[in-house]
Amino acid sequence: MCAAPTHSDQSDRLRVLVIAEAANPEWVSVPLVGWSLATALRDICDVHIVTQIRNRDAFLRAGLVEGTDFTAIDSEAVAGVVHRFGERLRMGEGKGWTTVTTLSSRLSYPYFERLVWKAFKDRIQGGDYDIVHRVTPLTPTANSSLAPKCKAAGVPFVIGPLNGGVPWPKGFDTERRQEREWLSYIRAAYKVSNARRRMLNAASAIIAGSRFTAHDLPQQHRSKTTLVPENSIDPNRFDLTHENAKRGQSLPLRGCFVGRLVPYKGPDMLIEAAEPFLRDGTLVLDIIGDGPMRQDLQAMAQEHGLSQAVSFHGWVAHEDVQTTLAQADLLTFPSVREFGGGVVLEAMALGVVPLICDYAGPAELVDQDTGFKVEMGSRDQVIAGLRAQLGAILKSPQDLAQKSTAARNKVQTHYTWQRKAEQINEIYQWVLKRGGPIPMPAPMETALWHPHET
Repeated sequence: MCAAPTHSDQSDRLRVLVIAEAANPEWVSVPLVGWSLATALRDICDVHIVTQIRNRDAFLRAGLVEGTDFTAIDSEAVAGVVHRFGERLRMGEGKGWTTVTTLSSRLSYPYFERLVWKAFKDRIQGGDYDIVHRVTPLTPTANSSLAPKCKAAGVPFVIGPLNGGVPWPKGFDTERRQEREWLSYIRAAYKVSNARRRMLNAASAIIAGSRFTAHDLPQQHRSKTTLVPENSIDPNRFDLTHENAKRGQSLPLRGCFVGRLVPYKGPDMLIEAAEPFLRDGTLVLDIIGDGPMRQDLQAMAQEHGLSQAVSFHGWVAHEDVQTTLAQADLLTFPSVREFGGGVVLEAMALGVVPLICDYAGPAELVDQDTGFKVEMGSRDQVIAGLRAQLGAILKSPQDLAQKSTAARNKVQTHYTWQRKAEQINEIYQWVLKRGGPIPMPAPMETALWHPHET
């Protein structure tokens, strides 16, 4: 066993090997999270990023130097097969994510890590890195064989943000089946894996991306578990804002939905809930996104005489979404099973006040000062809650200006990638020094565990 490396006294910058199999500045969702966090860390630490080969060209276009800034691992012998099979399962509709994630975490990712160890074994064991940090995959079902190997080499291994596995809420089993989430019924089986146990035992710090994921971890690891939500925003990407004081001063108010048009995102619930206000002219909706529900949603709007009040924009490039979103007063986003909720932070960064379901990721980002939450329940209860909340907002639209300002301030203070990199660096420092409890970055500093659980 090698001795733990000692960082040079000549520099405060830690040497970090960041494993980000999914990391791409030109994509969205997990790849954008991987890219954004990995590159933000480069401003604070001496970072070398390890990613999958299909991200190589995007890294080069972004100005990173191969060999110096990053290494692209060619795991296509397995990853390519899994990807093609996953596309067949999704049938172009973006469904069956649990099944596809399971295939990737069980087949593709272990092969990727095996190649990473082959490429970096000597440097890890030789003490070239102070920390090895696996950023993606985000799913807690993807085990890491690198964790025990790094521990044996005396190099701390940090994992996260881990996020996922939020249960389907009661009353939405139809949507669950429509999403082809068949494996979600037995997803918890991953918890009995010996590989998972070895990974968690070997990790020096575990970063949870949500309170649910944190609570879902075994109790014996809580002293080294902290909470850092997976999403943040790049101020350079989301920089269009209207004068917040003018929000809500005139009717109709403008709501905006951004996301895939699939059952669990709830665009049909939104239109049904908003119908009275769309009809009387006090509200208009922009629907940004595409998916298997689009044709039915357009037919629904036409059938109810709402075509003039609901605009379907289709798929819009991520960098262009803010052009429409920034015009809105409200992000109307009743998704019933959202792990991270990046679009919520993007809206808040633009001063657009979120209206969401009080469940999972978005509910951890929005508070009473920055937005509105609708209590989770059955489909009918969610629709009724949305309608009641929209009615209340329309009676006092002047309240939006204050919430808009608070939302922007919260994002700028806590949810930029730069701030997140600083939070992660605080965790690195704790790992190396082991002084006191693990840092709990603001605004998540409230206790993760109830007293009787510790």
